[in-house]
Order: sequence, then structure tokens, then C-alpha cells
Amino acid sequence: MKAVLVVDMLKDFVEEGAPLEVERAREFVGDINCLLDEARSQGNLVVFVCDRHREDDPEFDVFPEHCVESTEGAEVLDGLDKREEDIVIPKRRFSAFFGTDLDLTLREHGVDELVVVGILTNICVLYTVADAVQRGYEVTVCSDLVTSPDQEAHEFALEQMADVLGADVTKC
Repeated sequence: MKAVLVVDMLKDFVEEGAPLEVERAREFVGDINCLLDEARSQGNLVVFVCDRHREDDPEFDVFPEHCVESTEGAEVLDGLDKREEDIVIPKRRFSAFFGTDLDLTLREHGVDELVVVGILTNICVLYTVADAVQRGYEVTVCSDLVTSPDQEAHEFALEQMADVLGADVTKC
């Protein structure tokens, strides 16, 4: 079974003026929705992986404060087709697997293939894909549905996921 992982498509990353705004991510919201519709029609799982930090998170020593739990900025972006039956996995670190129940949730649903979309290619997407591959999942990264504010870092991460991790990096 497949699952689509939507990584960090949250207001504090995507909305205009957001603390860690990734403007390009707004361009492919419709395409992600199409992918989610297709996944649901095939009986596949949809998982929203959501950065959620405590107010005193040490990550804020490196990055501006963002996605603080219980704030509007930590919510899934308006316009994304998130449904009640979808699974939400909050995370406090870059990888969606680190310190979360994502792996258990996927295995309970019989998932062995992941399709990954979202942001940031060189941070949360990359580390999530690395952990997924190391756990034995077959991973597809939608190269046209992931992005980062730094194009060079984005391209480097795509190459690492394909060449080092063996993920299928392809346009979706």
C-alpha cells in the first residue's frame, strides 16, 4: 500500500509574510490536491506531517520562531485538501520519523511505499526520506512538488535522495 506524505505545508512556511516563507510552495498547492485526490481514489493513505514546536524550542536558535503548537502558523495551509480521515503527524525535528509514531502508523496500515511532497527539500524532506529509506520503505519524491528557498540546496538534496538514498526522484 502507498501513502502520500505532505511535509510541512503549513502557514508559517507558505503564507505571504510567514517567518520561513517559501513563496514557490504556493504555486503547487493545486497539484498536491490532485495527487491527494488520486491517492484517495486508489485507497491510499494521506498523511500530513506537521512541524510543531514548543515555545522554547532550541531550533529557534538557528531558525526564526515558527510553527509553535496551538498557533495559527502551525496549521495546514488553507487551500490544501486536508480531510478528517487523513492522518496528522506532529513533529519537533527535521525528520518525520524522529520521535513520532509515523513508522508505527504506516506499518499498521500496511504501507510500504511513500510518495513525498512539500517543503523544505534540503531539510525536512531530505531527512524524512533518509529515515524512510533506512526503514525499508520504497520512496518516490515528487521533484515538482517539493521546494526550498535556496535553489542550489534544493538541487543538491534531490541529487542526494536519488544518488545516495536510492529514492525515485521524479515529476509527479
